[in-house]
Parts: sequence; C-alpha cells; structure tokens
Amino acid sequence: MSLLVVLGIALALAMDAFAVSLGIALVLKGLTAAQSFRMALYFGLFQFGMPVLGWFAGTRILGLIERADHWVAMGLLAFVGGRMIYESFHLNAEEKASRPDQTRGKALLLLAVATSIDALAVGLSLGVVSVPILVPALIIGLVCFGVTLVGARLGPALGRALGKRAELAGGVVLIAIGVRILVQHLSKN
Repeated sequence: MSLLVVLGIALALAMDAFAVSLGIALVLKGLTAAQSFRMALYFGLFQFGMPVLGWFAGTRILGLIERADHWVAMGLLAFVGGRMIYESFHLNAEEKASRPDQTRGKALLLLAVATSIDALAVGLSLGVVSVPILVPALIIGLVCFGVTLVGARLGPALGRALGKRAELAGGVVLIAIGVRILVQHLSKN
C-alpha cells in the first residue's frame, strides 16, 4: 500500500476527531496545552490501536462489526452532543464552570471510541487483503494526533464568533458527525 493512500485514509479517519476537538474547544472557549495534548493523545492512540485490533480480529468478526459500528458511533456521539445541547439551554454560567472537564475521564474515552470505530473497520479490511498493519496504523495515529491539535487550536476563534451559542453549536456538530457516519454506512447497504 502506498504512502499516499495511507495518508489519504489517515486524513479521512481523522476528520471526525478534528470536528470533535473543534467542538470541545469551541464549547470550553479554549483549551490549555495540557487539555489539547491529552485529547490529541487519546484520539491518536485510539486511531492507532483500533486498526491494529481490527487487523488482529481478522475476517471472522468482520460481518458482525460492520453491521453495528455505525450505530455505536452514532449513539455515543448523539449522547454526548445531546447532553451538550441540553446543557446549553439549562445550565447557568456558574453550573457550566463547575462541570467536569470534557477532555478527561469517561467523556473523553467515549469520544475517542466513537471517533475511532471506523479505524477498526479499516484495520479489518487491511487484514482481509493481507496488508501489514503497523506502519499504516502508526501513520493513522500520528495524523489524527496532529489534526486533533489543529481542531483544538481553531475552536476558540470559532467560539468567540458564536458567543453564547458555542455549546449548542458543539453539540449539533457532534450529532451531525454521528448522523453522517450512520448515513454513510446505511447508504453502502
């Protein structure tokens, strides 16, 4: 597999992570360097690990995962996005300031899984055609890491433009990503 093809796959897989990092940075009105790095690290590691996991899983479970991966991604993104939309209307500034950091813990883990499920399917596909996985997975993870950092840096500028509706916009973006994933997979069938 050529480097150009692997880079194309890596960029395509990283777009969900980019949009999610942009949305989180938008909602939080900026991220510290530690928050940006942590989010990029989680997303990059999951984008690296999922193709490897998929490759090792092999063709035995390809059909099972392909039938459900889009529903899982949609559900996770809709849950997080829906919560953001709800909170944009129902929490005051003091309550928003005291809520848990979205770049830590369960929230970050859910987002990392949701944005990397497609990478699992890519790994399965590469295993089916007997492509060695380590180098493509490493490139996918590194590209995702970098793209996530870019999204985290662009979020505050977009947040300033949107003002108080930044959290609403972030939630809508997450749900839109989930819907896009679902529609793409359903249209293939």
